[in-house]
Amino acid sequence: MTVRLVLASSSPRRRDLLSRIGAEPARVASPDIDETPHPRELPRDYALRLAVEKARAVPRGDDEIVIAGDTTIAVGRRILPPATDEAVQRRLLALLSGRRHHALSAICVIDAGGRERTRLADTIVAFKPLSPAEIDAYVACGEGLGKAGGYAIQGRAEAFVRSLSGSHSGVIGLPLFEARALLKAAGLPLA
Repeated sequence: MTVRLVLASSSPRRRDLLSRIGAEPARVASPDIDETPHPRELPRDYALRLAVEKARAVPRGDDEIVIAGDTTIAVGRRILPPATDEAVQRRLLALLSGRRHHALSAICVIDAGGRERTRLADTIVAFKPLSPAEIDAYVACGEGLGKAGGYAIQGRAEAFVRSLSGSHSGVIGLPLFEARALLKAAGLPLA
């Protein structure tokens, strides 16, 4: 039986990242889930829960493998929201300025038999101290709106990164090392 890959995501970045490992989705479906953190939910648990819920929310045929992911930005035990507007984005960037944070990128793969597999990549990102003018210029470019933590590392914000320990692709939205391992284990033929 030939298996088909289904990407449970509305993120074009995840589709682009999958193509880097030769995993082209046969279809893309946007999962509709509530992404509100539970009371006292830790960031790691939150990211894994969302990845699993997203994968489960997309109908899967008998010949399909579903992959879903979630990237959560956290400072300590605090889950940072997506930047819903410029004021939120400014607050997020001011919080991240000059400090380390975690980019937690969780993946859930459901194979053709219904078995779920998960992985989580924890990447530590350290931002340089950001001046108010740098924050204003970044907010004005618009690329961080809607993004977890208020920034897109694959864009202009990469210049803010003093150091990174972990998965660069995970910070973008899908840790490729972990994704490839899970997809191969689920039976997707990858080189």
